[in-house]
Amino acid sequence: MIVGVVGKIAAGKTTVAEFFEKKGFCRVSCSDPLIDLLTHNVSDYSWIPELPGKAEPTREKLIEFGKYLKDRYGGDVLIRLAVDKKRHCRNIVIDGVRSKEEIEAIKRMGGKVIYVEARPEIRFERLMGRKASKDRTIRGFEDFRAMDEAEEKLYRTSELKEMADYIIVNEGTLEELMREVEGIIKDIAGKV
Repeated sequence: MIVGVVGKIAAGKTTVAEFFEKKGFCRVSCSDPLIDLLTHNVSDYSWIPELPGKAEPTREKLIEFGKYLKDRYGGDVLIRLAVDKKRHCRNIVIDGVRSKEEIEAIKRMGGKVIYVEARPEIRFERLMGRKASKDRTIRGFEDFRAMDEAEEKLYRTSELKEMADYIIVNEGTLEELMREVEGIIKDIAGKV
């Protein structure tokens, strides 16, 4: 089974994917293949589209290289690479799905898609709390809004909500989120 997790920056995609991982799914992010290619860490793949020059995987570089790969190899290239990286796994959860083509690829493989959402203020608070290196250019709420708007313009993430099989509003506690994810896992398992 393949499950894709979609949502805006800091909505809780990784947290949802981590709950799936605790239930036995192999977790991979759509950005993992990009990071692996940019850092030349490609031993987990049975194929790679091309190897770029080595570069630091900043958010800007990941977006730029991801767009290049999608334009050159198809909008589903990151899903194909992510699934290839975890090809030994029976169940895979893919964090950070960001396009219609990626969702369609997951559904072609018989997978399900979860859309995770939260208000911008909550997402900004989370982003500042996680202190990820890829987010270091975001210093305040205005930077966050600009990045959020740029990502929306690039990926039209809000429109992807309509394609999801499940929608999670992640504005409560971790325990509430975990209960919701457990319900989805039971529902998916019942349909397999």
